[in-house]
Amino acid sequence: MDTLSDMNRGPNTALVVLSFLQADCRSSEYREELLSLGQIINNKSCIQSFDDGGFETDGHLPSKVSLSDIHPSVELLGLRNPVEAEAIQEIAGELRHIGDLLEHNVVARATQNLSRNILDSSPEHWKNHLTREVERVMREGVGLEHLPQERVIMALTLTLVKRVCEQTPSLLRILFNTTIQYIMALRAR
Repeated sequence: MDTLSDMNRGPNTALVVLSFLQADCRSSEYREELLSLGQIINNKSCIQSFDDGGFETDGHLPSKVSLSDIHPSVELLGLRNPVEAEAIQEIAGELRHIGDLLEHNVVARATQNLSRNILDSSPEHWKNHLTREVERVMREGVGLEHLPQERVIMALTLTLVKRVCEQTPSLLRILFNTTIQYIMALRAR
């Protein structure tokens, strides 16, 4: 799994997103929401039917994955293929690094805009708000033109989602699903 486009196959997208969101969890309420989401994924009951082609619509994951197994410095022990587990951690780590660089430049304002927009609308519009905010930030420039833009967009997206969920943990599950749909739509472009 060398590219982000490889990440978009099967449940890997959800695992990378979950790994990204889990890192450096500061709030106990946010941590509880992440654990709950991980348990739901573990029970194979929350993967909704995505018509985007990347997820199996029956919610089947190839193996049991526990949120407690998803840490930046620990392999995803629940995956059968250790190379794939390591690749998921590596991608999430690279995206977190880019997200850290973005944080200094633009994330605070973009998080505030996204949070305000999603709180003022219904969940079916959240993907549009996320798309518009990521595109606005990318148009204005983030100062990371030396990095692959696909990764910058992905890191920006996940960083914004994480910051909104840290502020309002109750949005995690719906925003997680919205993020997966958004990533799948990016892949389709």
